[in-house]
Amino acid sequence: MELRALADVFGDLVIYRDLNPMDPRVPGYRDAWHEMGMASAIPPRKLDMEYARALAWLLARANELRDERDRSCGAISEIIYVGDTMLNDGGAFKNLRSLTGWPGWCFIGAEKDESCCLTEEDGLYTATRWIALADFFRAAMADGAEIGPCTVAIVDIDKTALGGRGRNDKSIDHARTAAMEATLQDAIGPRFRRDEFRQAYAQLSIPKYHPFTADNQDNVAYICLMLSAGLVEMPAFFAAVDGGELNDFRQFMAQVDERRRELPPEVRALHDDIYARTLAGDLTPFKAFRRREYQETVDRMGRLPEEAHLAQRLIEEICVTREVLEACEWLKARGCLMVALSDKPDEATTPSPDLAARGYVPLHRKATHVVGSGLDLS
Repeated sequence: MELRALADVFGDLVIYRDLNPMDPRVPGYRDAWHEMGMASAIPPRKLDMEYARALAWLLARANELRDERDRSCGAISEIIYVGDTMLNDGGAFKNLRSLTGWPGWCFIGAEKDESCCLTEEDGLYTATRWIALADFFRAAMADGAEIGPCTVAIVDIDKTALGGRGRNDKSIDHARTAAMEATLQDAIGPRFRRDEFRQAYAQLSIPKYHPFTADNQDNVAYICLMLSAGLVEMPAFFAAVDGGELNDFRQFMAQVDERRRELPPEVRALHDDIYARTLAGDLTPFKAFRRREYQETVDRMGRLPEEAHLAQRLIEEICVTREVLEACEWLKARGCLMVALSDKPDEATTPSPDLAARGYVPLHRKATHVVGSGLDLS
């Protein structure tokens, strides 16, 4: 089977949650937020209009690095966006299109157990199969898209380019939950209550609790840590949230901080670090969990032998989505500026010095098997 890495198409032009491109030639948010016109050094979230503003600035800087022959038209003038969620990807696309005034077309894909269908509304196309990417490009060009050197092609990583939604996305979820469980077990030791952790994690993943957790896996991991450590009993916690006694995550953290001396030393040290980072505005404060997420993710890429059955591979390995890969190669051949985008934090995408010394590479440079169907882009 074919092994490919995202870097084969995007190089280092990969932008994660903190808006610091992996390509060192492009200034990141941490160094250029003043120049971007941002009001704060804290990176905006993906659905904020300020995120679109920062992204547009980064795209312009990346475009300036291209050879003249690769950007014969000069500035970017249109957007092609490929993702898997209407809320995050579709929302980020609409904000960028609105802010810049560039015409754009967005594909939101997933593999569903139904016939292939592509529907459109205001330039956003929703598909029930990844193979519908070919029809999407034809439809966009019929609608006026040039798809050439003036086009920026933005491709989501998680559950799009890697672990395609509806086909291989559970492998990404498994990596995250395994990382969370391992981090909590390391902190709590023999007192770790695995069954209770899994029950709490499943319940916190229900959309009704997303307002409380801010749909942030760091917050979910922290809550699970406190429940698993026994500081708060799970029924009492969910009763307090459901009854309105606990209104938000910060209130919960403050209550834990008042009882921090009751925590085991390892858990107390984690709480102190996470609480301080949260108060400082860090959106990914649970660093130990996120570093473990990187390792669990990369360890699931390219891990199975060639003869492994496809059903096993789709569950146990995070694979490149062939339809998205071929779409990216087609876009690149037409001269588009290729940019990969992800909401993963930096800690979940790059190795620690210790792991780097053991041969680990950044997520976008890790090769893994390619699965899916070929596209007819003739």
